[in-house]
Amino acid sequence: MAEPDAEDRKPRSDQARSTFAPVGRGGEDDPSSTSGFSLPEGLRTPPPTVTDSTTTSEFAVPVGLDVPHATGAEPETTSEFALPKGMETPQPLAEPEGSAFSRPSTYTSGQAPPAFTPPSGIPAVRLTKEAPWQDRMRTMLRMPVTERPAPEPVHKDDESGPAVPRVLDLTLRIGELLLAGGEGAEDVEAAMFAVCRSYGLDRCEPTATFTLLSITYQPSLVDDPVTASRTVRRRGTDYTRLAAVFRLVDDLSDPETAVSLEEAYRRLAEIRRNRHPYPGWALTGASGLLAGAASVLVGGDAIVFIAAALGAMLGDRLAWLCAGRGLPEFYQFTVAAMPPAAIGVALTVAQVDVKASAVITGGLFALLPGRALVAGVQDGLTGFYITAAARLLEVMYFFVGIVIGVLVILYFGVKLGAQLNPDAALNLSQRPVVQIGASMLLSLTFAVLLQQERSTVLWVTLNGGVAWTVYGAMHYPGGLSPVASTAVAAGLVGLFGQLLSRYRFASALPYTTAAIGPLLPGSATYFGLLSIAQNNLDKGLVSLAKAASLAMAIAIGVNLGSEISRLFLRVGSARGRRAAKRTRGF
Repeated sequence: MAEPDAEDRKPRSDQARSTFAPVGRGGEDDPSSTSGFSLPEGLRTPPPTVTDSTTTSEFAVPVGLDVPHATGAEPETTSEFALPKGMETPQPLAEPEGSAFSRPSTYTSGQAPPAFTPPSGIPAVRLTKEAPWQDRMRTMLRMPVTERPAPEPVHKDDESGPAVPRVLDLTLRIGELLLAGGEGAEDVEAAMFAVCRSYGLDRCEPTATFTLLSITYQPSLVDDPVTASRTVRRRGTDYTRLAAVFRLVDDLSDPETAVSLEEAYRRLAEIRRNRHPYPGWALTGASGLLAGAASVLVGGDAIVFIAAALGAMLGDRLAWLCAGRGLPEFYQFTVAAMPPAAIGVALTVAQVDVKASAVITGGLFALLPGRALVAGVQDGLTGFYITAAARLLEVMYFFVGIVIGVLVILYFGVKLGAQLNPDAALNLSQRPVVQIGASMLLSLTFAVLLQQERSTVLWVTLNGGVAWTVYGAMHYPGGLSPVASTAVAAGLVGLFGQLLSRYRFASALPYTTAAIGPLLPGSATYFGLLSIAQNNLDKGLVSLAKAASLAMAIAIGVNLGSEISRLFLRVGSARGRRAAKRTRGF
């Protein structure tokens, strides 16, 4: 067997090195890279010239993309993605690592971060002591908790202050009286926040819905929150009690008047125990006078006035009887709507030369839930949609009860041959002096039904006369639509009512609710029901839609007038009241 050649006797590794070695300068003795995966000689990267140890971590920044330091010489940029020299963004100095609860760091004007202004701008907030507490608390409620100003120290004998659960309980009881009295959800939350803030609980969040009140207080970000709630089960219309609660909150929110917790509980108990300012017979008489004034407002005479007053008083007594038997308010409204309609139908069947439509319309004026309608629309416009939906649903139930009561009587009247004319609404007589006097009487009696303080009755009576004067001047001689005329008149009612409430530091409801009484859509409601009873469904629905439009115009006008007074008139009002941003539908 032949002896292997010298080349064949070389090791395998040497054969591999000679096989895959690149052909170039140096030949076989060149100590260059001999790996088959090494780069050719002309494409080798120069070794780094830094003296420190080479970084081997996979998270290291590649060479050429090093971020220049804030101080020291800048290395030359070698990346093609780097900004041109002179246009680099200055890097801020490295800040020491800290806690989320540490104080914010300061900086000089030369090292200030880029300024940012939100698209809506930065509103200026002026929380002066001269502003009413409603506006101050409403402004702070719409601020984030971290931006609210710290409460002023209250001088108390006990430096530790009252217990937090007792303060929250007092706050919920005050909010319950306000919500049950018909106050808007935003004003209820503002009052609750004012009570908590007066006792040093500034990190609190009140929530008001239709039947539930809750409040949460958290001393700091690291402490457990304390939450309390209360259910509102009964509602009653008593604006005298409402005004007394507002005075209590005003005294509590005044930094110069130190009211202890025990004193606040004592005053709250007195407010609850106080009787209504008007007896039951006065309320029944006011209901009759309201219906009589409303019948004159739509063209009735003395006989119509008496008939409408008798029907309304009879309906009021029947409603009181049903309430004493525990029937829900839906059936109370249904029973109260029947006597005025029955008297109107009876006069028509007896062929008495009177306007039966005016008798029935006057009786409806005393039943229309204008107070709940205004409060519901106000909650919707201010962003409290759950409470607004619940209140408007309550209005709808009351309205359906009135519709059922009137429709039952009208149906039997049509079967008995009563000649009721649904077109009589087009023949309203224009008697400016008589109608203005009737509108003022209607507002006065409406104020008595709302249990208002005697000192506010005169103001609301004048406000109601102004509302009807503006409506009549725009609708009859001016020829404007009733919806537009009603909206403008209701806007003036809201404006004047807000001014009067600012002057007396009280709620605006006693000055606005009764004043919108002459503007309520009683005639449109009646004629829509009459057309439905006569099987003229299309015409009836059109008339009821007109009544709904008038009701919405009243509510929106009152709220718009109030907002205009806060926005433009500087009558101790806090500027910079933040509102919810427009969401553009998403």
